[in-house]
Amino acid sequence: MKISKESVYEKQGYRLHILPSKKYKTVSIVAKLKAPLKREGITERALLPNVLQKATNNHPNVRALQSALENLYGTGFSSDGTKKGENHVLSFRMEVVNEAYLTNQEPILEKAMQIFSDVLFNPKVEQGGFDEAIVNREKQTLEQKIKSIKDDKMSYANMRLIDHMCEDEPYALHVHGYLEDFPAINAESLYEYYQGMIDRDLLDVYIIGDIEEKEMEKLADQFFSRSRSENKDNHQDSVASGKRKVNEVIEKEDVNQGKLHIGYRTNIKFGDDDYFALQVFNGIFGGFPSSKLFMNVREKHSLAYYAASRFESHKGLLLVFSGVDPKDFDQAKSIILEQMEAMKSGDFSDAQVSESMEQVINQLQETMDHANGLIEVLYHQMLSGVSIPAKEIIENVRKVKKEDVIKVAEKIELDTVYFLTSQKGGEE
Repeated sequence: MKISKESVYEKQGYRLHILPSKKYKTVSIVAKLKAPLKREGITERALLPNVLQKATNNHPNVRALQSALENLYGTGFSSDGTKKGENHVLSFRMEVVNEAYLTNQEPILEKAMQIFSDVLFNPKVEQGGFDEAIVNREKQTLEQKIKSIKDDKMSYANMRLIDHMCEDEPYALHVHGYLEDFPAINAESLYEYYQGMIDRDLLDVYIIGDIEEKEMEKLADQFFSRSRSENKDNHQDSVASGKRKVNEVIEKEDVNQGKLHIGYRTNIKFGDDDYFALQVFNGIFGGFPSSKLFMNVREKHSLAYYAASRFESHKGLLLVFSGVDPKDFDQAKSIILEQMEAMKSGDFSDAQVSESMEQVINQLQETMDHANGLIEVLYHQMLSGVSIPAKEIIENVRKVKKEDVIKVAEKIELDTVYFLTSQKGGEE
């Protein structure tokens, strides 16, 4: 898989990443604002992406802004916030038609970047604050989102697992914020938080498409430079509470299906030498339908409605999810823990290693086939301080041997067993 080389420029108040590629018919622009995860201001931060993309001073309401994007051949714009290890990243994404493929010579890209810049740096402000109606509406929407997590029992169980597992670590903070913060947030206080964020956060801008590099650099400088920011990286390294005994937590709710979620510490992060072997490990253990968890917990013993695992690249966590009948808790837990022991003792074949390796490579290629997926891979690398060309990523996965997977398994430590069960528990 050939991917053009990424050029990285340190600019005034931002870092610019340009990837010229003839593969894409559109131009993708992504801006990422990063700050350490902190309890203070986390709810404001969760609100901001939605408030910012509703109105700017030049397009003062939702309809005007939407109409301006639609007039640029249906330019798409979206935003969200996520945790990357112990850091809080807000992403703003735009996909715009490449004017090179249009018959008229309208400067579509320049107009689109002007709107993008307005969303980030020139939001609608009146009397020292954001538009009050927009803020109130977005507070209601976010409030509903936070409340609805409890209705999605799988998401809720995962959140509770992290609450217990990472109790004294920033990673336990809820990326959507907290209901108790809402009364104190208004149009003025949110704007005040925004101003600090725009000055302090590390800003990375990615531009990918069939573009001319020097021209893009000039346009980016016009629309993304921040005169008041030094664009310092205040990266917050991942912390762990230290070795402790395995924590088992059982909570009861009005549920029919129990949620058995188990958290492990992998002691491996993105950028580590054995990260590629961890990807293959996860495929064999619980990442794919042919995995040990799926075959043993669900298929062989019919104990789970689902059973799978995934890992968090920057925090070094491996999370197991399963939905089980409350009465089957002990048996399901034993079988899941047995699968980890089987991995540690090398109870899997070279054929399984090869199969998992191919599935991991397919997944990577699929991700990097899309501009936004490729940007995520590049941003992951930047966060970890390790730059690996796309081709080498695939080669490194392909080099993984059975003994590498066993070494990874030996590093993994059980941390927390969390079970969300019915009010009656496992009683019949």
